[in-house]
Amino acid sequence: MAKPIQIFTIGFTQKNAEVFFNSLIEAGVKRIIDARANNTSQLAAFTKRDDLRYFLKTIADIDYIHVPEFAPSKDILDDYKKKRIDWNAYEERFGQLIRDRKIEDRIAIDLLDSGCLLCSEPKPNHCHRRLVAEYFQENLPLDIKICHL
Repeated sequence: MAKPIQIFTIGFTQKNAEVFFNSLIEAGVKRIIDARANNTSQLAAFTKRDDLRYFLKTIADIDYIHVPEFAPSKDILDDYKKKRIDWNAYEERFGQLIRDRKIEDRIAIDLLDSGCLLCSEPKPNHCHRRLVAEYFQENLPLDIKICHL
């Protein structure tokens, strides 16, 4: 029987750099899979794309890849943030978007194993990174375990 694939998820807000990087190291994360559409904003603090790539490699020997196809579209995100849709509608629309994008074709399976989906939300319950991880769990013919850091 094949070893299960472990996918982690993490949000960076409400975490300082020490907590963020130690969480990744302690979990055994091998790569960050950046699931944000905009990863260069000043609001990203220590997780701004080029800074994060440097910090991950230097502090923890963790690789970094950006897969913007894992992020919600601007219209879905705006509708949710402006309360034009509730979480259930967001889940439905985002689920259709990632099915249409065929996100399983956007990343090699070996990169998912010990990979950690990154976004900004502090908790996974109302976050697209959880939905992406669950999509892989339900749609790939693999034993996938999900751990939210």
